[in-house]
Order: sequence, then C-alpha cells, then structure tokens
Amino acid sequence: MAKQTKGFCKYCGKEYTRGGMLRHLAACKERGKSLEMEKRKTRCGYFELVLTDKYNPDYWLIVEVKETASLEDLDSFIRAIWVECCGHLSAFEIDRVQYDKYPAEDYFWGEPSESMKHQLKNVLEVGQSFTYEYDFGSTTDLKIKVHDYRQGKGRREKIILLSRNNPPEILCSQCGKNKAEWIDPENYYEEAPFWCEECLRKEHEEACAEEEFDEEEGFCEEDVYGDYIPDHFLPVCNSPRMGVCAYEGSEVYPDQFVPDKKEK
Repeated sequence: MAKQTKGFCKYCGKEYTRGGMLRHLAACKERGKSLEMEKRKTRCGYFELVLTDKYNPDYWLIVEVKETASLEDLDSFIRAIWVECCGHLSAFEIDRVQYDKYPAEDYFWGEPSESMKHQLKNVLEVGQSFTYEYDFGSTTDLKIKVHDYRQGKGRREKIILLSRNNPPEILCSQCGKNKAEWIDPENYYEEAPFWCEECLRKEHEEACAEEEFDEEEGFCEEDVYGDYIPDHFLPVCNSPRMGVCAYEGSEVYPDQFVPDKKEK
C-alpha cells in the first residue's frame, strides 16, 4: 500500500493522515477548548467537509463551512486554494442536480442546471457525497463528503481550513535525489516530467555548449539573464491541478498548511 500523505491539525499542530485527522478533530483537546468558548454565543450551524482529488487521494482538504454559505462561496474557496488558473467554468453535482456559476436558462440540452447561489443548508446533509468539476476541457475532478455538522458561535469567516495534506515529496525525475521544483506539462504522463533547478541548469548549459558560452557566468551570451527555465514549464505545487493548463499554484494559500499552534 502506498504511503498516505499527512497534514497538521489547525488547533494543536499534531500530524495525521486524512482518516486519522478526521478522528482526531472530533477528540482534539485544543479544538474542544475553542468550541467550549462558543457555547454562550450567537449560534450558527457548520458543515465539516472533506475534499479529495478524484484520481489522487494524496491531495485532500478538511474544512468547516457555515451552513448559510452558498455553493458559490465554496466554489470561490476551491478556486483560491486548488484550481484557479484561467477563469474556467465550474460546477457541483449534488443528488444528480448540477449547480453552475452561470446556469443556462433554456431547455435545449435538457433540464437546465441550478445556480450556485443556493445555501449549503438547503442542499447538503451529513453523510452525503457530491462532486465538483473545474474546467470542462482539462478538467480537475474533486470528490466532496459531508463528514459532520455542528452548532457553534456565529463568526464572520464562512470557511475555515482545519487541515490539508502536506506537500507530497516529489523528487526530480532526472537525478532522483533533489526536490522537484518544476514540471514539464507536455511530458506529465511520461517517465520523467519533474525537474530540479540543478538539472535544468545543467540541461541548459549542455544545450548551449555548441553556442558561444560564457563559462564564468554560466550561461549563453544571448541569455544574459540566466533564464534557463523553459517557458512552458510550471512550478510544482500542492494541488491536484499541478501541471494542468496554466496553473501555477495558489496566490492566497501557502502550499504548507500552518496550524495555529505547533505540537511541542
């Protein structure tokens, strides 16, 4: 069995696999203290959702979402943390009903989809599983499970990230020893798509060997900025959309989740 990715608990900083984290969150003492302080406050319902890539379970998120948040809010969060690259269309499918950001209003292709403006409390229930698609060309497919529901203090944030997988350890396909920093999307499904900076620079220097090469500076004369990263290469990032379309990672969320409190 392949080694499962782990992530840190938002509240105490302990590290678990996805399944272990779901069990831990229910018993976490630091989270319990935080929830205890909410008891006499204005009440609101929260869904605990587990998001995973359909084809690679190494990528996962555990989030808590206000029941009054909309599917559109959840879509915005998924885009910000995992998938947004070129403003592609997206959709949820819940109980065989499709929810689009910009739903069609005619029946030409059958029953029109619903709007994402529906609040979660009106479309979700504990135990339910549903799907999400981003980009209907080079699609990123996600599975979402409604793991739990609780009542607590009403707060401003609609979505709280409780945990996420640590960045998978990906080694350079060329040398097999350095951490991969770039991916060649044109060879993503071939044998050697990942590159480290060292191997890219070596490859670049070898390609320049027959040209006028400045050995002192370490790059071709015409390449005065030392830019040895091919234009079509994309950065390795902690997302199931890595290497797809023009995705370069999140501009909002760091690849490494940082908990509120680190384990001692």
